[in-house]
Amino acid sequence: MKSKTISVNIAETPDHVYEYASNPANLPAWVPSFCKSIEFVDGQWVVDSPFGPAVFAFADTNPYGVLDHTIAFSTGLTLMNPMRVVPNGSGSELLFTLFQHDGMTDQQFKDDEAQVLSDLETLRRLLENKHG
Repeated sequence: MKSKTISVNIAETPDHVYEYASNPANLPAWVPSFCKSIEFVDGQWVVDSPFGPAVFAFADTNPYGVLDHTIAFSTGLTLMNPMRVVPNGSGSELLFTLFQHDGMTDQQFKDDEAQVLSDLETLRRLLENKHG
């Protein structure tokens, strides 16, 4: 699959970025295009997405900044999205790897890339304004 790693520099420590970004309850604030709302139901985080309800799960809490997550749609499709926060000077670099899945056109991939960058920039603004 074709892939693209998208990154943003955030003027916050990796611990702050990880703490905020790894909390599924914060998703509506920084990924509003995908997560209209989220609820913890029967031990799972369920996202109200434009494609219907989807189960969202981050990788287990870890000291390495791994924010990989899966999204399981009611159609049976499950996507795994690699995501990391790493130190960059006194701040952080947040990296998200986007894949062009089967059936996704080049234009859809380009549109997804722009949306992911917009979401990461929203997260950057939220964190820098909250703590900066």
